[in-house]
Amino acid sequence: MGRRGFLRWGLAGAGAVAAPGLLSGCASPASPSGASSLRVWDLFSGGDGLLMDEMIEAASSGPDAFDVDRTILEWGASYYTKLAMAAAGGRAPEVAVLHLSRLAGYAPGGLIEPFDLDILAEFGIAEEHFAPAIWERAQWEGEVYAIPLDTHPFIVFYDKEIAGNAGLLDSDGELAPLGSPEAMYAASEALAEEQGGAGVLFGHIADESQCWRLFNGLYAQTGAVWELPEGGEPRVDEEAAVRVLTFMTEMFDGRRNPNNLDYIGAMAAFQGSRGAMIFAGEWELPNLRITDRPLGAAPFPQIFDQPAVNADSHSFVLPRQERVDQARRREAHRYVATMLKASYTWASAGHIPAYQPVIAEDRYAELDPQASYAGASEIAVLDPPNWFTGSGSNFQNQMTQPMSAALLGNTSPEAAVARMISASKSLLDQPNPVA
Repeated sequence: MGRRGFLRWGLAGAGAVAAPGLLSGCASPASPSGASSLRVWDLFSGGDGLLMDEMIEAASSGPDAFDVDRTILEWGASYYTKLAMAAAGGRAPEVAVLHLSRLAGYAPGGLIEPFDLDILAEFGIAEEHFAPAIWERAQWEGEVYAIPLDTHPFIVFYDKEIAGNAGLLDSDGELAPLGSPEAMYAASEALAEEQGGAGVLFGHIADESQCWRLFNGLYAQTGAVWELPEGGEPRVDEEAAVRVLTFMTEMFDGRRNPNNLDYIGAMAAFQGSRGAMIFAGEWELPNLRITDRPLGAAPFPQIFDQPAVNADSHSFVLPRQERVDQARRREAHRYVATMLKASYTWASAGHIPAYQPVIAEDRYAELDPQASYAGASEIAVLDPPNWFTGSGSNFQNQMTQPMSAALLGNTSPEAAVARMISASKSLLDQPNPVA
C-alpha cells in the first residue's frame, strides 16, 4: 500500500484486513507539509483494493509524498457502524470513504464535517469538475460534505457479436436506443434467438439489493420520485411503481428470460455464454472481461419516459475529530485532490471517475468498454436521502424482498408495491439514532 504506509487494527477490530506494505513504526513520520501520517479508512478489497494500493503508492512517492496510515475494513453494515462510532467518539481517521447514498445518515448528526472549498480549489478541485447529478448529492444544507471519487452505475453488459447479429447495435457498434418496454422485450427475444439460450440474465434470489437497483433506475425513468421525508409519510407514485414492477415481472417471467437466478448464477451463466446480456453493476467488469466473449457495455437503456440509471458513488469524507489539527485537515484536502487526479487508474476496475477532467482525456476514450457507459454519471439516481437508506442498507433489503417474490410469481406487482410503501413507512417511524 506504499513504502511508508501501514495498516493497523484499532477500532477496526476483526474487520480490518492487512495489505502488503512496510510498518512505519510506532512514531508517525512527518509528511512534506509538516503534518504527521494521514489516517485513512476505506472498504476496498480484492481488485479495488489493489488499485487503491497502486494509487496510494503513487501518492506516497515523489517530492510531495504522503505518509498514509491506511485501514481497510470489510464492506457492509459493520463498516458504517464502526465509522459512526469512531466519529461519535472523536477518534476517527482524517479521511474515510463513504457511499454517497449514505451521506444523509452522517452529515445531519455531525459525524462528518464539511470540506473547505477554498482549500480544495488551491489543489485544483472545484464544483465544475463533477457531474451535477453527483455533486448535488454531495451537499447537505448548502455545504459540501463529500467529494466523489467515482460513479458506479447499474448497467448492461452484452455480447457484441450476438447483439450485432440481432440488429441491436447502431452505426458506431454501440447498443442502439430502445425506448419502451415492448422494445426491450423484442430485444431480449432477438438476443435469445441468436444466443440459442437466454436473452437477458438478472440474478436476484437471496440478494439484498439487486431488485432495488433495477427498480430505482426504472422508477426514476418514469419521472416519479420515491420521497422519504423526515417525520412524514412516504410519497410514492403507486401507479408508476406498479408499472415498473410489472415490466420487471414480465421481463423475467421464466419464459421470456429466467426468473429464478441468484447473483452468482446469473454471472456464471453470462460468463459461460448461456445468456447474451446481463443486468449488473459496472463493478463486475473485471470478472466479465476475463472470458473470451466480445464484451460490450452501455448505460442502462431508457425503457420509460426519460433517461436515468441507478448508481452510487464512493466518496471521500472528513469524519468528525474531537480536536481538529488544521495542518492535518489541510493535508486531508490535498490527499483527496491527489486521489481524484489519479483516478484513471481507478477506471480500470470499471468505475467512472467522478473527476471529469480524467474522463475528458484521450486515453480514457480508448478504454473499452468503460468509455461506452461513461455518460451514466450524467443521469445517475441514488437512493432517496434518509438516514436509513443507501448501499448495503436494510432499506434496500426491505424493498428487494417483495419485488423478488413478485419476479418469482409468488405475489402480484400491486401487492409487492404496497409492501414496499408499508416498509418505507415503518422505517420513517423509527428515530434516527444519531439525530
